[in-house]
Amino acid sequence: MAAAPPRSERRRPRPGSLERPVNGRLYRGTWLIVGLPLLLAAFSVARPAPLPPPQVPSSFDGGEAKALAARLAGPGAYPNRFPGSFGAKQAAAWFQSELRPYGLTARSEPFTAKVAGIGRLHFQNIVAVVPGRSVQEIVVMAHRDNDGKGPGANDNASGTAALVELAQAYSVPTTTPRDRLTPAHTIVFLSTDGGAFGGIGAAEFLTHSPERHNVVAVINLDAIGGSGRPRLEVNGDTSKTASGTLLATAAARIAQQVGRGPSRPSVLRQLIDLGFPFSSREQAPFISRGIPAVTLTTVGPHPQPALRDTIGNLNATRLGQLGRAAQDLIGTLDQGLEFAQGTSSYVYIGSRLIRGWAVELVLMAMLLPFLTATVDLFARCRRRRIPLTPALRSYRSRLLFWLWAVLVFELLALAGVWPDGVSRPPGLTTFSAHSWPAYGLLLFGVLLVAGWFVSRDRLIPRRPIRPEEELAGHAAALLCVAAVALLVVATNPFALLFVLPSAHAWLWLPNLRDGRTWTRLVLLTGGFVGPALILWSFASRYGLGWDAPLYVLQLRVLDYVPFAVMPITAAWLAGAAQLATLATGRYAPYPAVRERNRLGPGRRLLRRLFLAARTRKGGATQRQRALG
Repeated sequence: MAAAPPRSERRRPRPGSLERPVNGRLYRGTWLIVGLPLLLAAFSVARPAPLPPPQVPSSFDGGEAKALAARLAGPGAYPNRFPGSFGAKQAAAWFQSELRPYGLTARSEPFTAKVAGIGRLHFQNIVAVVPGRSVQEIVVMAHRDNDGKGPGANDNASGTAALVELAQAYSVPTTTPRDRLTPAHTIVFLSTDGGAFGGIGAAEFLTHSPERHNVVAVINLDAIGGSGRPRLEVNGDTSKTASGTLLATAAARIAQQVGRGPSRPSVLRQLIDLGFPFSSREQAPFISRGIPAVTLTTVGPHPQPALRDTIGNLNATRLGQLGRAAQDLIGTLDQGLEFAQGTSSYVYIGSRLIRGWAVELVLMAMLLPFLTATVDLFARCRRRRIPLTPALRSYRSRLLFWLWAVLVFELLALAGVWPDGVSRPPGLTTFSAHSWPAYGLLLFGVLLVAGWFVSRDRLIPRRPIRPEEELAGHAAALLCVAAVALLVVATNPFALLFVLPSAHAWLWLPNLRDGRTWTRLVLLTGGFVGPALILWSFASRYGLGWDAPLYVLQLRVLDYVPFAVMPITAAWLAGAAQLATLATGRYAPYPAVRERNRLGPGRRLLRRLFLAARTRKGGATQRQRALG
């Protein structure tokens, strides 16, 4: 046997050959196009100026607000405010009684809603209106409920107490002398129910309350008495956020009181929020309706330990700082609201922001090198007369399997197997966020396995595969991934963040067909970085851990995630599955007629069952004749 040539004498495969079919020079050259969108993004950087502070100084008292919170969530008060419970009804009556001495009439708006994993509950929002010179409304809100696992002193007796204190500043005094603030806009003080379960009360207010038509801005107070650094939440249920002017103004009012601005999420997390919109805070439903809204808080997305959320741990100083910041923000918006209206998309870095359209252009430009190289690969296959039909049919079989998985999942949801409820994110500490019915998961798994056994009959290798057939398999899968990327562009361009890693990593798999297996597996695994970002965000940011996949699926069951995401994901998974079989040497093109069985797996199974039944019947007949 002849010895292998030394490494220095080995020739690198020629570009365009079966060993190097992907045009690296074309791919690298196309990256130059990305420079133009990056330049446009640089010129789109803006620094929104905050609105001037109000002329009337804030009179908010942190100590009095803490005393109010103690009367709501302290020992002997109403620590259990789970919606529909006796404590929740008493807390609603307490809120109305606190406003009554100041001439404010608080109206109750009861409603019922089904909560995933819990069932149908009774809720009630409390609305108090201070008329202004304009019918346009500024809503100041805080949720009153909790999940019943702790007293909820910070989350959210602190916000409710601040709401009472702020409402008193705009009231007609009847027992204590106080200068009344006469607003230019109508101020609505809204105490919601169901805030601990994804903002159910806020969504109900937007759907049925008589005051919903004239809302032009919203300030939400949620857990503002903690010791942590203040934070702002401005994202919604869609890839829109509150206006940059509102964000800058809220940050300026907080910095004036606290001494430094609020903390903000990293650029990566902002991009994840734009690509996969999600928020369980109560500003989200308003932003999705195009109403600028902001949440002031001192806690992160991770749920607080319920048993440690007591009155003793409330920080009166921080409660006073954020209460005064909120009152200043109300006054600022009241005197210059027209400059802070609307919603938009952007990524903010410090005090500056990059426009959303510029970020979308950059993401779409980053897709061009992959698209160009994939189309070139397809053209090379056509010039070599390499048939792609068997590879595309193989992809079709995999796609049908994943569409079967989507169909089964959706049918089980319609049948009520999965926890169902109102279309709001379930509470991060609720049952549906951490556990699903075992029988449903078992049934789903059994039906998935049955679908796989049906589809695998056309996917198992029956003979050695030629290099041309492998290249066709790669080309077909990459073309389908490109189609998925274009569908993502048509639905939400920010979601390209989750597709780009797979596009650029998997593009080089055809050039590594004869390379080491581990290099192909590394590239294959790198393509899953995009979807992993979503699960990582839910697992770490929201404290869900290994329950993050179930929670994301729960969002689809509740119709919070639109159905269009499911078939697009199925198409992407089918491409990933085909490339995985190519990387591991288990790929086979769709067999020709002469290579496959005359009957499909389902018909073969029925035939076997029929023959077995006829055999048993014939045997029984023979035994009867022998005995007779």
